[in-house]
Amino acid sequence: MKLAIAEDKDTALENIEHKHLERSTCPVECALKAIGGRWKVLILRELFLGTKRFGELHRALHGITQKMLTQQLRELEQDGIVSRYVYQQVPPKVEYSLTGMGQTLKPILDSMHAWGLKYLEQTENNSSASVRVETGETD
Repeated sequence: MKLAIAEDKDTALENIEHKHLERSTCPVECALKAIGGRWKVLILRELFLGTKRFGELHRALHGITQKMLTQQLRELEQDGIVSRYVYQQVPPKVEYSLTGMGQTLKPILDSMHAWGLKYLEQTENNSSASVRVETGETD
């Protein structure tokens, strides 16, 4: 009897460990998974400006296919970042907006924007200094 309980305990522990490995334990990794990729931040940028229809988003995001936009919006909706409202009319009208959780991303993305500007400035300065050293130029 004790052996059966031990086996069940081991199985339960293995299941817990497996689930633990499937789920991200790092909050930053979790956040990056929710907003990562080429298009999600750009979609959010548009939705920070207000509610948009699918066509408005598609026109604003040059280079994105309708299929990719649909997929990204669905993922953002599943993650609770974007809400989708369908008007019961012909032709159908669908609007996308940020949820409360989506709105909380604004200061984070603003900070990332500021960091990106500093980083670009630094890399440009480093690149210019590197070129001057290679060519023997001085200031």
